[in-house]
Amino acid sequence: MTRTLFNRNRLVILMLVVVLIFTGCQAATEGDNNGDDTEKVLTVLQGVDPTTMDPNMHSETPTANVDRQMFDSLLDQDDSMNIVESLASSWEMQDETTWKFYLRDDVFFHDGVQFTANDVKFTIERIQNPENNSSQIGNYSAISEVVIEDDFELIIKTAEPYPLLLVRLAALRVVPKHYIEEVGQETFASEPIGTGPYKFERWVKDEHVTLVANEDYWKGSPSVKKVIFKPVPESAARVMALQAGEADIIVNLPPHQVSEVENDASLSVGQTNSTRFIMLVFTTKNQLVSDVKVRQAINYAIDVDSIVNNIFSGRATPTAQPVANFDLGFDSNLEPYGFNLERAQELLSDAGIAEGIVINMGSPSGRYPMDKEVAEAIAAQLGSVGFDVNLSFEEWGSYATNTLQGQQKHDVWLIGWGSSTFDAGSTLDFWLNTNLITAYYQDSNYNPVLDELLNESKRTMDDQARESLYHQVIEIIHEQAAFVPLYQQVDLYGLSQRISWSPRPDEIIRVFNIDWNE
Repeated sequence: MTRTLFNRNRLVILMLVVVLIFTGCQAATEGDNNGDDTEKVLTVLQGVDPTTMDPNMHSETPTANVDRQMFDSLLDQDDSMNIVESLASSWEMQDETTWKFYLRDDVFFHDGVQFTANDVKFTIERIQNPENNSSQIGNYSAISEVVIEDDFELIIKTAEPYPLLLVRLAALRVVPKHYIEEVGQETFASEPIGTGPYKFERWVKDEHVTLVANEDYWKGSPSVKKVIFKPVPESAARVMALQAGEADIIVNLPPHQVSEVENDASLSVGQTNSTRFIMLVFTTKNQLVSDVKVRQAINYAIDVDSIVNNIFSGRATPTAQPVANFDLGFDSNLEPYGFNLERAQELLSDAGIAEGIVINMGSPSGRYPMDKEVAEAIAAQLGSVGFDVNLSFEEWGSYATNTLQGQQKHDVWLIGWGSSTFDAGSTLDFWLNTNLITAYYQDSNYNPVLDELLNESKRTMDDQARESLYHQVIEIIHEQAAFVPLYQQVDLYGLSQRISWSPRPDEIIRVFNIDWNE
């Protein structure tokens, strides 16, 4: 097939996708309005569908963007990422391992049952239970006991001082004990109820999730009465839907289309520096990438500057570490490996890697800005040093599940990571601590050292001392090429002028904070 014919066919496919999007949006709007033409429906297009409606059983932003509309956290973070009250109206530290929380007494689940301390205890212990296989288990493993003093007061104890407790509790979406015990976890994951500003209405897998306003929400009635989240993997299809007036927010606006959107009087661009960075992870139990020389060679073989300039039009920042520059522990003195084709070939030769050896590479498509194009560029660059790259793109649900369950099989694979803790420990611990199944870097000489440093950091309350521990970890994994850090992204959104909304660095979309302009 010629490139011209390929492009023509791809355009036809995109147009068909957009027609389906438009039809779905119109059907949802017309059917849900029940003849009331004054009702406005907010439509959000993300790259992928949620993997679950259960907020305790995933660690993905697109899913969180849906479930955070339905659930409240014990604490919260405002748009400046400061810890603020939520279901807990106040709290106090009684000693380094004991915190007391005072809960609101005017909060009710969507079925009318009152929220109490029992729901908080149930939520924490549910995540901690290894039988539930929650990817969030490491976030709450420091909690040793939850003591209920009465319906609206509780004590949370940690085994040791834990500096990240409050920010972890700001991510703890509290679920209803009574409802889960009544219907079971499987039903809850597809028919959820929470205390949040929106109620679940319908989820048609891979098509849309529809939520409606909780008029009895404890913070007040939402301005947006109905919101639809749709998965649209192709960025071009998302832009076309926005331009046609069939979407109000689209994520991952392609950088090369920013000016096109800006020049449309009915649209605008939302932009913010992101906490998310993109990296390649090695499955070092695979023989091919178990050798540090091979991993270093791959770092040298990838021209990150070219990717940033040509794919992102400069709207990304090359990085040397799997930590965001927002985070405590980011090492500003560390330099990326840099593109050095000759050095890469020397290292592969030293490692005995012959030209034409197959390397298996995985990537999502549609989850992150231009992720497919980035993966294809990297595959081409690895091919230039002699690898025969077997690149595969996977559906996000299975890709994310395999990643979080420690089941990725590729030699090297692309993933994005961002943390709202603004502390490098949460990221480093997740990817390196061998107590967790997500520690894909395996080296008998270095894992014990990394585990010791990470475990020490988790009980170190002094920020400066903790930062020093993080720097030691980062230096080791940089030298050992445990990852291929690529770039820290800039988040770009396409927006309808119908709404007033500003993006946050943690990528979370709070529909409750969106107002109509018309």
